[in-house]
Amino acid sequence: MGEAPEQREQPIENRAWFLRFTDPSPRLCCGERGLHFVSAAVCDGVVLLLVALGRSLALGNVEQKAAGPLPGAAEFFKGIVPPNVIAAASNGDVLPLTVFAVVFALALTKIAAAARRAVVDLFDAIAEALLVVIAWVLAIAPLGVFALAFTVGSAAGGAAFAGLGHYVIVISMIGILVTLAAYPLVALASDVPMGRFSRGLIGSQAVAISTRSSLASLPAMLAGARTMGIREEVSDVTLPIAVALFRATGPAMNTAVAFYVAHWLGLEPTVTQMVAATAVGAVMSYGAVSLPGEVSYISSIAPIALALGVPIAPLGLLVAVEMVPDIFRTVGNVTHDVALASIVDRGTRFSSKS
Repeated sequence: MGEAPEQREQPIENRAWFLRFTDPSPRLCCGERGLHFVSAAVCDGVVLLLVALGRSLALGNVEQKAAGPLPGAAEFFKGIVPPNVIAAASNGDVLPLTVFAVVFALALTKIAAAARRAVVDLFDAIAEALLVVIAWVLAIAPLGVFALAFTVGSAAGGAAFAGLGHYVIVISMIGILVTLAAYPLVALASDVPMGRFSRGLIGSQAVAISTRSSLASLPAMLAGARTMGIREEVSDVTLPIAVALFRATGPAMNTAVAFYVAHWLGLEPTVTQMVAATAVGAVMSYGAVSLPGEVSYISSIAPIALALGVPIAPLGLLVAVEMVPDIFRTVGNVTHDVALASIVDRGTRFSSKS
């Protein structure tokens, strides 16, 4: 898969930012809805982070060598402001590139309408062409997975497949639990009836299963949000933001992979390492891309493994079976994205009435 898929995805996602932020019509004004999205996403993320942390602490507390120092908050915020946007794009730094895209899109609102439309049309054309390229990559990806699985099986025998099967089941179950957590959130914090929410998600969840891409599921998510009664001015802003930044399954599933490697190798990290790894997992989820998980699998999980004090070499093997867990990753992310849109819709309705 290499670095190319990461680079292909970025203009498509950033094009959504341009379309939402540069359109001057009132229905796409996103200030208040953006604030509601951030508050709802933070609440949702805190719940999922506590779940991941609780699972981490339950694994034990045996001394291991300490992990290296982690970057502080100041370093993190400094890192999301790209000093060179071209370098950020070539390195696949999605979060800094997204920050630049938002700033640039806001700047476009201050120029003439004709010039702004020319830039938006350019990104429209790029997005359409790159979606075709992504379809080609996804079509041949199973061949690479088969070749790697065949190599491992021929060298290690049936025991390797049994171990990988156990890994797939464990990580997938965590994804299912995170997905199910979206439903009580909707019941408690939104006005969408549970039956309508479940029916409205069928289309986007089906696309998520078939493509394993939140970005490819975005049109179905927007259509489903309309059938749930979520206002278009809310869904048109909230869902692209959620697809770009919010990875509900990331902290739990990515840290679970690192802990699985630790268990596999007989390592039992300390509580400090567990807390650090869980925090790194939460931060790293914001930099992941919205394409199938193999694209960013190692880059997202390696920092968590390093914070946990475990080697990253086994990730090269586990990525071969990431296809199945990634289905549950994408379904969970799509479900929570739409759930957040319903929560933001309720919050903005309440604010407009008060």
